[in-house]
Amino acid sequence: MRPQLKEHAREAIEDFIRQKVEESGGNGVVLGLSGGLDSATVSKLCCDAIGPDKVLNIFMPSATSSAKDLHDAEELCRLTGAELRVIDICPAVNAFGSILPGMDQKGMAGNVMARCRMVVLFHHARLTGRVVMGTSNKSELLIGYFTKFGDGGSDFCPLGDLYKTEVRQLARQIGVPRSIIDKPPSAGLWAGQTDEADMGATYDELDQVLFGIERNLDDSVIAAETSIPVDTVARIRYMHRCSVHKRKMPLIPKLGVRTIGLDWRE
Repeated sequence: MRPQLKEHAREAIEDFIRQKVEESGGNGVVLGLSGGLDSATVSKLCCDAIGPDKVLNIFMPSATSSAKDLHDAEELCRLTGAELRVIDICPAVNAFGSILPGMDQKGMAGNVMARCRMVVLFHHARLTGRVVMGTSNKSELLIGYFTKFGDGGSDFCPLGDLYKTEVRQLARQIGVPRSIIDKPPSAGLWAGQTDEADMGATYDELDQVLFGIERNLDDSVIAAETSIPVDTVARIRYMHRCSVHKRKMPLIPKLGVRTIGLDWRE
C-alpha cells in the first residue's frame, strides 16, 4: 500500500501559505530554488497562492552545482513570472574551509553548504520583510535526510506532510515542468550525488516503508505487504528512530508547570 495524494492537498497547502504569510505580516516569501522537484513545487504553489510578485527565489550554486539545475530554475521562473536571484555561496564555503577541520570530507562540506544557504535565505527574508518557505518533504523529514539548521531551517514547511511520491503527483497537477519532475533527486552537495544512492533505497521503497511505520505496522508486516526485504525495512526504521532529535526543538528538562517543547502548547 502506497501513500496517495489527497484530492484537497493543493487547496489546503495554498490556503496554508496565504494564511501564514498574512499572519506573519510579511511582504511575501523567500525560498531556495535548487532546480529540483521539491523547491520547484513550493515555488509554484507560493506563486499560485500569493502571486509571483511576492515570491523571491534564490539559486545558490556551489562548486558542485550543475548548469542544468540553473537552467531548470530559470525555466520555472519564466513560467511563473517570479523573481530569481543567483547568489554564489563558494566564497562563504571557502572561508569556512579555511577555519574548519574536516572540510575535505563530502558530508562535512555538504552540511556547511546547506547552512550557508540557510544564512542567505534568512538574511534576504529579513532584508525584504518576508518569511522563509522550506522545501523539505515528509519522507526526508521522517528519516532525518536534511541538515539541521541548514535546509531543515525555515519559517514554514508546506510540503512537510507529503511523501516524496506525493510531491511528484502534486508537481504534475500544478504544472511543474517535466524536466524537473523526471530528473534524479539530488541535493547537489558533491559531484554525482543522488538522494536515493545516499539512502540506499528508492523513494518509492522509502515511502512504502514509512507509510507502514506511520500506520504502526511491524517490520515483518511491512515487508510482506510491500515485498521489500525485511532488512531494508529495519534499516529505514532505524534511520527514523535515530533522527527524532532533528524533528524537534532542543529538548528542555521539565521543571515548571508547563515546559516549552513538552506541554506548553501554542
